[in-house]
Amino acid sequence: MITFGRWASSLRFRLLAATLAALALALLLAGVWLSGLFREHVMRQFEAALTLQLDQLTTQLELDASGQPVIDPQQLSDPRWRTPYSGLYWQLDQVSGDGAIRSGVLRSRSLWDTTLPLSADALANGTVHVHEGSGPQGAAVLMLERTVALGEQPGVRWRLIVAAETRQALEAVDRFTGVLSISLLVLGALLALAAVTQVAVGLSPLRGLQHALVQVREGRSARLQGRFPSEVQPLIDDFNGVLDRNAEVVARARTQAGNLAHALKTPLAVLGQAATQALNAGDPANPRDTGPALARLVHEQVDTARRHIDWHLAHARAAAAERLPGLRTPVAPVVLGLVRVMQRVHAERHIDIDASGLPDTLAFAGEEQDLQEMLGNLIDNACKWARHTVVVSASSEAGRLCLRVEDDGPGIDDQARAAVLARGARLDESVPGSGLGLAIVTDLARLYGGDVRLETARLGGLGVALSLPAAD
Repeated sequence: MITFGRWASSLRFRLLAATLAALALALLLAGVWLSGLFREHVMRQFEAALTLQLDQLTTQLELDASGQPVIDPQQLSDPRWRTPYSGLYWQLDQVSGDGAIRSGVLRSRSLWDTTLPLSADALANGTVHVHEGSGPQGAAVLMLERTVALGEQPGVRWRLIVAAETRQALEAVDRFTGVLSISLLVLGALLALAAVTQVAVGLSPLRGLQHALVQVREGRSARLQGRFPSEVQPLIDDFNGVLDRNAEVVARARTQAGNLAHALKTPLAVLGQAATQALNAGDPANPRDTGPALARLVHEQVDTARRHIDWHLAHARAAAAERLPGLRTPVAPVVLGLVRVMQRVHAERHIDIDASGLPDTLAFAGEEQDLQEMLGNLIDNACKWARHTVVVSASSEAGRLCLRVEDDGPGIDDQARAAVLARGARLDESVPGSGLGLAIVTDLARLYGGDVRLETARLGGLGVALSLPAAD
């Protein structure tokens, strides 16, 4: 289960979080700005229409013969002036020289028996003021006023007022805001989907890189393979260069170890051959003849030296291979090859070595020579102690490779099993060997992060369970 902390630290989360936060902020600001812009536009149009009504009313204002103001309703084009509480109203107030106001000298039929309340303010003749207020029945209205002077009436001015309810205009603004909000939400969802797709497509090479690394780790490839963007390719090239240099270092170390082994094995082979000849040429009937005893000692020490050289070579090879990625060794071919060799080596004992149950899909994440070294020692040891049968089996679970070698020999007591794994330990000197076989297996297995366990075999003898990293 992926924890939130791990998800929050991922590159995908950071990109998506930053992108979605920026999108949300941009859409929110755009929605507020567009809604405000539309409201301002509607109210300007609303005010412009009222200004036209005020101009029409101003042109119809006259004084009769007695000096009283007159406006002919029939000359006003909008029928709403004549409909009670229609939402469009006009009113004429008288402003005396001392500032006293007589409201409703004339008014439209739409006002019925009400007047438009408007506070007194100083207006120059012809100047238009805009007010928001309350009209008939408490409705919100927008009012425009203009003061004019008529005839030869000093100190008397007339204030013309037109007003219209803003409900319909504000409802239009609300409808636009609702549609705009839905549109921006849909746009935000599409942009979020595009952002997710962009992040997924942009980071897909990283998934390819992860797959390539898994291929290297599991031993399916020695280098990072695949096609990557130009921004990632330099990293791939550098990493492959590191793998190549590491492989060169390991190959050089192996070559040097092999040269050292050949340099030592040749003198040892000469000493061993000379000891064998001296052992064969000695006189067993002459107790003073120390040649056979010396030859036997030299022969044993040469064999021990060879085993030590093999052990150190295997140890050095495994130590280098354990740090080398891309290693993969199928198990079945190695085991079957060792079975054929052991059947020839122990042909005089007629041991039945059964390795028929090995799956073909199992593979060891390490060097083939190391697997041969470990299994060779285990199978050889089992053949030495078995009465009739040796069984080799293998299985894989949770990334671990479990190899079992069992025999039907006498087995080993629980108290003695720990001592057997010690380097050079031998429980029975009558059986040939140097006592290094199980120690080599144990050391090699530990270098690969595995282990060796001694158990009681199902055949009744000793069972050795070897745990190693699996390539799959």
